[in-house]
Amino acid sequence: MTNAKKRAENTCSPVYQCRLPLSTRTVKHLADLLRRHLKAVRPRWRILPPGKIAVIVLAVLRHDQRLADMAGGNDVSESTVRRWRNELIGLLAAQAPRLDRALMKVAKQGGEVVLIDGTLIRTQRRTGRADRRNYSGKHRSHGLHFLALTDENGRLIWISAARPGRTHDNTAARHDHILAHLRAAGLGALAHLGFRGLDNNIRDPVIVTGYTASRTHKLTPGQKDANRVLAVGRAPVEHGFAHLKNWGILAKLRTDPARATRLLRALLVLTNLEVNR
Repeated sequence: MTNAKKRAENTCSPVYQCRLPLSTRTVKHLADLLRRHLKAVRPRWRILPPGKIAVIVLAVLRHDQRLADMAGGNDVSESTVRRWRNELIGLLAAQAPRLDRALMKVAKQGGEVVLIDGTLIRTQRRTGRADRRNYSGKHRSHGLHFLALTDENGRLIWISAARPGRTHDNTAARHDHILAHLRAAGLGALAHLGFRGLDNNIRDPVIVTGYTASRTHKLTPGQKDANRVLAVGRAPVEHGFAHLKNWGILAKLRTDPARATRLLRALLVLTNLEVNR
């Protein structure tokens, strides 16, 4: 018994290396951001340098690595890795553009339209009646709904706040005053049929959604062609979502839904660093 106990005490957990598929530019941006923050707040010393902390946090965000695993592999506590993650997420989220500034930037660069769409980020199911509003009947899953805008090439330019999964695209768009911001910037938007009714201005529409058929009214050949052209124009928005959802932490969120908005906006900044390099 004594020998067995002695062997257990001397046993150490194995540590393995894993490739992080991100550019050095992203790591450097995060490390510099942390250095400036530390210089401003003048905290106590950190057990690891900013560059190493940046790599650890990026591994958590990209591969959804468990905090305890990252802590054990770097000889720090799990609470320390959690604090680093929350700190850097907050710093990155502060760099995410506001809706009006994002649209004005597109207009100044000569853009004429943006692409708008909504998607669901799946979350763990929680107990109680309060979680019922997070259930999306469309996706048949619990999650959080958010809107995103991209430019014509599918590059993400703005992300809304996270809302309950049952939220309709139109409801979210009205809450964020998407139509008013588009008119102020002089831009149009391409959207799917779920956004019908958001823009009722027939003479000068800002949001184009295409045509829909009914039992009594079938689409004409011209309307079908218009829908096909619109579908081709809207395709890049799915590329923007695909780049965002490459971050493994979004596979199934385990964080508090109240913090999901900051997380999404932080990932928007990181995604643009990777895509626009």
